[in-house]
Amino acid sequence: MGCFGFLKAMMFLFNGIIFLAGAAILGVGIWVKVDSGSILGLLQNIDGAPSELEQVQNVGYLLIAVGAVLLILGFLGCCGAIKESRCMLLMFFVIILIVFIAEVAGAIVLLVFKPLAENLIDKFGTEVVESIKKDFGKNKDLTGLFNTTMTTLNCCGFYNYTDFAGSPFVNDLNTYPEQCCENNLPVCTENIAYLSKVPGCFPALVKLIDDNSVIIIAVALGIAALELAAMIVSMVMYCKIGSKRD
Repeated sequence: MGCFGFLKAMMFLFNGIIFLAGAAILGVGIWVKVDSGSILGLLQNIDGAPSELEQVQNVGYLLIAVGAVLLILGFLGCCGAIKESRCMLLMFFVIILIVFIAEVAGAIVLLVFKPLAENLIDKFGTEVVESIKKDFGKNKDLTGLFNTTMTTLNCCGFYNYTDFAGSPFVNDLNTYPEQCCENNLPVCTENIAYLSKVPGCFPALVKLIDDNSVIIIAVALGIAALELAAMIVSMVMYCKIGSKRD
């Protein structure tokens, strides 16, 4: 097997895996959206299942989007390699190049314009806190989303427990969410000794990223290397196929 044949086989194998993964993710996403009632009914019958399981329905949209993109990429890569289609290989290259540029641009913005990013985050945080004070305990979707986030990150509010002051939840029940209490006490009144010890979700997320920065950087570099390799292989095949037809 020559160099071109090896590249062709690797391109087909790699993108075949991507295609199958995309098809599986897309199928799960469609199933979640179409049969969400049955899925939720099954999950909610499990002992100790959290009430926030209703948020599972919204995950379907994300799965469908990710699955569709992977499906298209895998199809273009596989068919482009097997059929030696320069058009498909070029489309495959362009899609990955767009994703790669977006990733690099995002990294540059975070590094070079860090103060601007911090201002945007602060502005976003202010809007989130306003939403909490206005709708937490009244809006089912927002309440479920925040409860899930706080349970996952072991945090309370966006910045801290004071974000819930004046919210419908606190006003109606005269208590704070149980995630805001140290040791998740079932009744969490405004007791600074308990409430102040639980970090806000934004500081908790920043700490989580800082603690795992090496892993995150390694994964990001690995993904970037794979994208570069895919672009290089697709362009090499594109040029080889062109030279064979000349």
